[in-house]
Amino acid sequence: MTMKTDRKEKAIQYFSEELHCSQSVLAAFADECGITEEMAFRLGSCFGSGMRKGNVCGACTGALMVLGLLFGEVQAGNPEERQRSNQINDMMMDRFKQKNGTCICNELLGCDITTPEGVQYARENRLFKDFCPKMVASAVEILEEIMEDMNGI
Repeated sequence: MTMKTDRKEKAIQYFSEELHCSQSVLAAFADECGITEEMAFRLGSCFGSGMRKGNVCGACTGALMVLGLLFGEVQAGNPEERQRSNQINDMMMDRFKQKNGTCICNELLGCDITTPEGVQYARENRLFKDFCPKMVASAVEILEEIMEDMNGI
């Protein structure tokens, strides 16, 4: 089993344990990011379900956190670092949208999860159990591609 498979399976396992998608993706890369799993769980805890507002998918947000920790801007006023951070953000968002049709949680799920009716629809149709793990896997796959691209530069 490759390291890539390990991280994807780890993220899906975390999600199956009822952690948020954002927590699951970030925690699967915690060691590589230099943080503990507990830190990853805490940091990612407010970003699931599109920040609980159906906005940007938490799996995508978790991947952005990993990319920020690995390649993000650290020196204020450094235009090269800012440009790199912006480029990486755009790569993740664009690739996720290209692969999945959108990066917006409500659009991915086809319902408004900020309403009780939307949550009920998602549960009845097993979206959180059957669909969301696919988004976690997708975010990890795209994240790993970007990490390879960035490490090759």
